[in-house]
Amino acid sequence: MTLLRDMRYPTPQELGLAARALADEHPGEVRLRQAGTSRAGQPIWVLSVAATATTTATATATATATAGPVGTAGGDARSVLVVAGAHANEPVGGATALSLARRLLRDPAPRSGCGWHFLLCADPDGADLHRTPRPYSLLDYHRYFFRPPGPEQPEWAPSLLPADRLPPETLALTALIDELRPVLQVSLHATDLGGTWVQLTRDIPGLAEPFAKSAAELRIPVENGASDAAGWPSPGPGIFVIPQPGSEAAGAFHPEDTRLSTWYHAHRYAGTTAIVEVPMWASDLVDDPAPHPDPRGALRMLAARLTADAALVGAARERARSRDGDRDGNEDGNGHGPRPGGFEDPAAAPLLRAVDWTLGLIPRITVEWTGAGAPAEATAAYIASIDAFGRRLSLRAAAMLLRVLRAEGHPAAPGLDRLVTGWCEEFAARFGARWIPVATQVEHQSRTVLAAYDRLVAADRATGRA
Repeated sequence: MTLLRDMRYPTPQELGLAARALADEHPGEVRLRQAGTSRAGQPIWVLSVAATATTTATATATATATAGPVGTAGGDARSVLVVAGAHANEPVGGATALSLARRLLRDPAPRSGCGWHFLLCADPDGADLHRTPRPYSLLDYHRYFFRPPGPEQPEWAPSLLPADRLPPETLALTALIDELRPVLQVSLHATDLGGTWVQLTRDIPGLAEPFAKSAAELRIPVENGASDAAGWPSPGPGIFVIPQPGSEAAGAFHPEDTRLSTWYHAHRYAGTTAIVEVPMWASDLVDDPAPHPDPRGALRMLAARLTADAALVGAARERARSRDGDRDGNEDGNGHGPRPGGFEDPAAAPLLRAVDWTLGLIPRITVEWTGAGAPAEATAAYIASIDAFGRRLSLRAAAMLLRVLRAEGHPAAPGLDRLVTGWCEEFAARFGARWIPVATQVEHQSRTVLAAYDRLVAADRATGRA
């Protein structure tokens, strides 16, 4: 694929064109259809690769285990749903989805009795606002950074909004899950700097070995202490199982209730969801299993730094607030449209909503880091992951605010630009950042998806479910 050879992330429009070409090349096996429409009117595409024939006995057993209307290619006995682009700032997933579809056409073994379906970009509007197809540094990546606030993210919206306010992107995704009833849903994610890890809504026995093998072969560090999964059960390095309701093994801060997200929607049909994270830039610090000498002291220091950094961004935000009227940067408070002096750039409103959401999370996070629940024992990898998490929060807020101020020629823009530049350089230097080529990111995600399905099928056979 040219986009991968050029080490470039495809846009939603390029994904649609490439998928259309693939469907035209393989009309009997591949289908492209529209699963929904975004808030801005963009199509949400799903690419399906049909199941191949299986033995009658296996097909009957599998159909019994996953009874119901699944698939779009002749009522496949099983379905796998791969979701890309749920987070606008993590563009590798679309490239992985296309690469996986092509791989399944070349090697159809995983398609035996199973249809594969790829939601190419769950949030095309957000992806259009995050414009960094070929970042050559962390600073370049953050120049046109965008990540919407939680209620506007397709996967997280159900955990933050009532059902009658869910965005169309979420409704398209949940409708697709209801239609396909996937035995496995895989959500493709990425981190700007760090390592690779997998989160699971249910354990997939045996996944740790092929995951670790792929990471080692591709020189991608395994994130052993991912901040997103602190305290969660871990059946192997970099593999984390989301705790069950009522469990005491819940140490990660999440502003959302993970169990209300679309990840758990597949559980209605006895499905499992895997979230596969891969880094854009790698750091070996997140792969260090050595005990940290003073975790609580380190967390207090990191919390103090995050508070100070957020205050700098917050001060710049206050300087901008007189130009954007109310907090939404869009209306006069009575729903009457832009106030005088409001920002003219249409991207300003979503960017400022994201800035305010991010800044609003930080006090809650620092309380978690310094509270009674802070771990007395932790690995160096865990503290490094927390360090990176804190840096990216303030950096993301600053980068999105800078886009707004720079577009308006605001007098606070030059100072904020220097701050963003310095933070990016410090982040890269502290963690020894090294770029992972797009093709390598795609390869590791692809291998992990296929391994997850293979191990899930093996586990089902061992328990008599398939």
